[in-house]
Amino acid sequence: MSLLDALPIAAAIFCLKNNKLWIEAANSRFLDLSDCRGAPEKFVETFRHYADSTAGKFTQAFLKDPAGSGDELEWSDGEGLSQRFLRIKVSPLSPTPEAAHRCLMSVVDRTVEVRAENSLRAEMLRDSLTGLPNRLAFSEAVEAAGGGRDLEHAVLVVDMLRFSRINESMGSLAGDELLITFARRLILALRAGDILARTGGNEFGILVSLRRGVTDALNAAERIQQVMTAPFKLSELEIRVECAIGVALMHGSQDSEELFRNAQFAVKQAKAVGRPQVYEPKQATEARRRFSIETELRRAIEKDQLDLFFQPLINLKSGEVSGFEALARWTHEDRGEISPSEFIPVAEESGLILTLGRWAMDKAMQTLAAWDREAGMRLPVSVGVNLSAIQVARDDIPSMVESALTASGVGGERLTLELTESCIVQDPGRATRVFEALKSLETTVAMDDFGTGYSSLAYLQRLPIDVLKIDKSFVSGMMSDPDAVAIVRAVLGLAEALGMSTTAEGIETVELATTLATLGCASGQGFYFAKPLEPIAALEFWKLRNF
Repeated sequence: MSLLDALPIAAAIFCLKNNKLWIEAANSRFLDLSDCRGAPEKFVETFRHYADSTAGKFTQAFLKDPAGSGDELEWSDGEGLSQRFLRIKVSPLSPTPEAAHRCLMSVVDRTVEVRAENSLRAEMLRDSLTGLPNRLAFSEAVEAAGGGRDLEHAVLVVDMLRFSRINESMGSLAGDELLITFARRLILALRAGDILARTGGNEFGILVSLRRGVTDALNAAERIQQVMTAPFKLSELEIRVECAIGVALMHGSQDSEELFRNAQFAVKQAKAVGRPQVYEPKQATEARRRFSIETELRRAIEKDQLDLFFQPLINLKSGEVSGFEALARWTHEDRGEISPSEFIPVAEESGLILTLGRWAMDKAMQTLAAWDREAGMRLPVSVGVNLSAIQVARDDIPSMVESALTASGVGGERLTLELTESCIVQDPGRATRVFEALKSLETTVAMDDFGTGYSSLAYLQRLPIDVLKIDKSFVSGMMSDPDAVAIVRAVLGLAEALGMSTTAEGIETVELATTLATLGCASGQGFYFAKPLEPIAALEFWKLRNF
């Protein structure tokens, strides 16, 4: 007993008598830990429940077969505030005449340590502002739900729209108040068992159980939108707050992060269409392809792996080539030819359109200069280069054009800048300044795809536009749709009244070419005349048509 009392931790000697668990001796620390006092015999009677506990069975198993069982156990005893967390370690002792199977047990009370760990973990899993679970806690809840098979689940991501503007204009305290109120309203839209978490600055995640499949998820989204219809009161102001909701359905033991990313992807779709969206794998595949194209397009531009082709513009009266439209083409070494309708939007979305646009401008002017050198004369031909609305909004277009003209030695009168109506709609003031600056360089300004945008006719009168290009969607339907003919007639009449020239796109038959010439259209382009050609082939085409 004296040896046990000398130990700095709780310890006791256990043995088996008549196949029952007994305590031969225990030090005071063990007795204090067990809330027992008195002689070992009385202690055994008081602590008899131990024999039937997990720890008791662990001790008996060790005494019967020390080599075949473990020698350490983490054990919790009790419930609630009285629950204790103990670490038990046993080691064999030599037998005595009274007991053949004996062991020394040491016990470490880890209750304070475990409670501190649990408290710290709870703090780590809680959002300090709203008191909700945070992103980590939400991921764990999703993983736990994925492990079950009794009920299907879905993840909803709710993104509060315009939060940054509210935060900037009213201050961070008002922004915090809005987040707290927003979270409380979300709680009102939940059912029992649904889990709400704050997963980002103005983003919330909801784990919902599904009994009727995706219908339950969409109903949850509808409830959320309903509770957000009433304005939020901040200080003396009333603010309406809208949200975008993305839904991702759980499939089996799907990775929680992947599921959450799917819901976030659906949020982006929801922002675009203005209503809750359910994640569709096909859309994500397309998004990944766009991202892949963006990466490879950047490399292709850096390595000068793109080509510039030239589609002839034909004078519909004389049949001669009046100019060319420069068109970017990309043949990928593995994917083959990638359509401009696919990589141009990616370039605009990623900002690569600025680099691509400058490359096209320089390449077009250098090609025109090379044609002059090849012919030994200044050819009476112009080249049209397309400008994106994003270029007009973000790049110094006049400076870029002037630089390309100077480097190539080509005069501005041989360059046509083709812009769409969206250039005007986005920023009319900037568009006006850009148009006027381009005209000062003696370039020709053409409005491309006329009739498909939303510009006011007043801009046509105010801006220095030289050419209206009639969109192929109107041209291709002329032979079968009287309305298309009427639209083309109207555009031609408008252009004549404003002193502008006209070019028709998408001419694919001789009937279309003849009809447009009869109606008074000045020039046209399309597969009937020629597809986009490589620079050398384009020059040869011009020679054949004009000599």
